Amino acid sequence: MKKWLFLLLLSSSAFAQFGLFGKDPLVNKENFDKQRVHWGYYLGFNMLDFKFDYLSVTEDIEVQSQTGFNVGLIGNLRLSDHLDFRFEPGLSITQRNLLFPNFTNEIDQLREVKSTYIHLPFLMKFSAKRTGNIKPYLIGGLSTALNLGSNADAPDDNSNQRFRMTKWSSFYEVGFGIDIYFEYFKFSPSIRGVFSTKDELIRDNDPNSPWTSNIGAMQTRGIFINFAFH
Repeated sequence: MKKWLFLLLLSSSAFAQFGLFGKDPLVNKENFDKQRVHWGYYLGFNMLDFKFDYLSVTEDIEVQSQTGFNVGLIGNLRLSDHLDFRFEPGLSITQRNLLFPNFTNEIDQLREVKSTYIHLPFLMKFSAKRTGNIKPYLIGGLSTALNLGSNADAPDDNSNQRFRMTKWSSFYEVGFGIDIYFEYFKFSPSIRGVFSTKDELIRDNDPNSPWTSNIGAMQTRGIFINFAFH
């Protein structure tokens, strides 16, 4: 994720070259945030991981995270000068590879967990005072997500190379970003942590399964980096 954080910072620095952060910048879209409701969309990246809790001490399951993709819409309701309510329905596509210990056969050791989430966040945005054409903000709230690749209804389990997760997950989210005002639109890069609040693992049919019997809980956690346009 370091390269995406670097990209986020670099994009903000690049805009400074256009006079947006100067001492006396030309103020763009001065009344934009006075709208009661406004809309937008976002594109971005994600890097999701799993947090495992075990029933007894054992070698950890290795999680190999891959960079995923986010896309969605933004509905913004102004509550006050510094407080907004956000609904950001979107689609998140990602993959995590799990390497289970105590297996020598790669077929048994490796599970490719491919997930496509319909992500439904309900968020509060706390904005600082606007300075010129920038306005930093904090954002946080709760979300739920439908995992279209969960395999929750599949009768097969890890003994047949099928890893299963719950269809629905719930999360809390916290992050920060910057609103940057251009002449014709507002651009908002942001970074956000996403943390599951429930166990997402469906255990194997065999209660003594070498894959799932020692797992007390499995929860998603990760980072979203989004670039929003309003």
